[in-house]
Amino acid sequence: MASPLMNNSSRLSLAMERTGQWVFSQEIPADVLVEVGGATFSLHKFMLLAKSNYIRKLILESKETDLTRIDLSDISGGPEIFEKAAKFCYGVNFEITVHNVAALRCAAEYLQMTDKYCDNNLAGRTEDFLSQVALPSFSGALVVLKSCENLLPLAEDLKIVQKCVDVVSSKACVEANFPSRSPPNWWTEELSILDIKFFGKVITSMKSRGAKAFTIASALITYSEKSLRDLVRDHSGNGIKTAVSDDSDFRTRQRELLESIVALLPSEKSAFPINFLCCLLRAGIYLGAASSCKNELEKRISAILEHVTVDDLLVLSFTYDGERLFDLESVRKIISGFVEKEKSVAVFNAGDFREVSSTAMLRVAKTVDAYLSEIASFSELSISKFNGIAILVPKTARKVDDDIYRAVDIYLKAHPNLDEIEREKLCSVMDPLKLSYEARVHASQNKRLPVQIVLHALYFDQLKLRSGTDDQKMPNAVTSRNQSQADVSLAKENEELRTELLKMKMYISDLQKTQGTSAKATAAAPAASSRKPTFFSSMSKTLGKLNPFKHGSKDTSNIDDPSVDASKPRRRRFSIS
Repeated sequence: MASPLMNNSSRLSLAMERTGQWVFSQEIPADVLVEVGGATFSLHKFMLLAKSNYIRKLILESKETDLTRIDLSDISGGPEIFEKAAKFCYGVNFEITVHNVAALRCAAEYLQMTDKYCDNNLAGRTEDFLSQVALPSFSGALVVLKSCENLLPLAEDLKIVQKCVDVVSSKACVEANFPSRSPPNWWTEELSILDIKFFGKVITSMKSRGAKAFTIASALITYSEKSLRDLVRDHSGNGIKTAVSDDSDFRTRQRELLESIVALLPSEKSAFPINFLCCLLRAGIYLGAASSCKNELEKRISAILEHVTVDDLLVLSFTYDGERLFDLESVRKIISGFVEKEKSVAVFNAGDFREVSSTAMLRVAKTVDAYLSEIASFSELSISKFNGIAILVPKTARKVDDDIYRAVDIYLKAHPNLDEIEREKLCSVMDPLKLSYEARVHASQNKRLPVQIVLHALYFDQLKLRSGTDDQKMPNAVTSRNQSQADVSLAKENEELRTELLKMKMYISDLQKTQGTSAKATAAAPAASSRKPTFFSSMSKTLGKLNPFKHGSKDTSNIDDPSVDASKPRRRRFSIS
């Protein structure tokens, strides 16, 4: 008869009651007690010896003359599976199912109930069931694989795990390409019952069979949403409360699970929707995942950043309670990676990234500015972090700076205690001359802005009024700024020319005084040279010395003849011959 259970388990009590009934029916007193887990079975040695070589060796090799107690606590499957193995020894019928066949096969191996010891033994019977009933179907193989999770490493040594993985991966690939029922991805839901180790084996096997990246992605997304439900399923980024436990052991298991999922991601960067990747990265930040795990997710998001939305970036920024900001380093690295990629593409295409920005870069710039507007109102956001994200976007990617101006204005509203230097530092990320007319009007009246920014806005409007054209006909801000710089340069050149002309006039005046003194000194000269030089003649000689064609082909100043006045013909008297 069966003895009372030590752990008072109702399930074991029922098993022992049934065992006691079929053992008692033998009408032969039991002579051995078998302990399995917390249960004790009263059985007959000769019935066990007929099928189990392991029990036979224990009895024969025992130092006790009459072995009455055997401990089989290490048997796979515990008391329930041993009960079925014992029934098999007694010839009592029981049902082999997909749920217990793997455990029975492992128990048969443990008890050495193989065909080598006895024909048509338990090991052979379970092998036949696996090959003929369980493995031919996807669901059967999956249930057997699930049952092997508690049978390691023996289930792997017996190749049960590998056989199940091969069947499941093969049939999953067929279902992905040729769905047999609705919904088409039903098989991904069933795969999610596996633990991450066996799930990883199935995914790896599918990859080796040439499964498409989107097929693998579908399975990984479903599995992640099932196994990391509280961390991944919230795609909104609106700070919905979560039921994530603060238990350190639980967080450790969640972190290991996340890192294993990321390791299984296919190499194709565009296989996953960006909001799913953002949710994974937020979970990695929250759980303190390894740097390699977060870096991989950041690279994948950066590669498809043109598809990002403001909500996706907010998912990466806020804690799960929606009250605080994460460290924005991941966001900064993602944007920086995308910009570097765009620069590389521009250089490869023999372009100039400073002048031309792609459509993707323009889209990302607009999204980043809108994202800055959303986070600008949080008090813990420093100017350096705000500017650190804003300056990542090249200035050429912003056709107008209205969006970044809006973000700056929101920041100034939320941080009213900034001094003038801090406000100027904050406003350095935008160009006042690239604001639209409405934004310039707003900026010119915005008392939160530093004076320099207001003056820039007013200068542009004065330029418009002075030109007498409307805002649509005004040149763009860059052209106006270049024109104003050219005007300043021209004014400087005019001033320099005016100074040089004044110097020339003074020089000529000095020459005139010198010529007058020379005329008085030569008043007593011979009559041939008694004619007083006029102002025009002296001026002509002076300018002749400044002749720009001097030493050239037209130079006549080298004619040294004092008696000839080159400025006008010599006068002669009228005479009567």
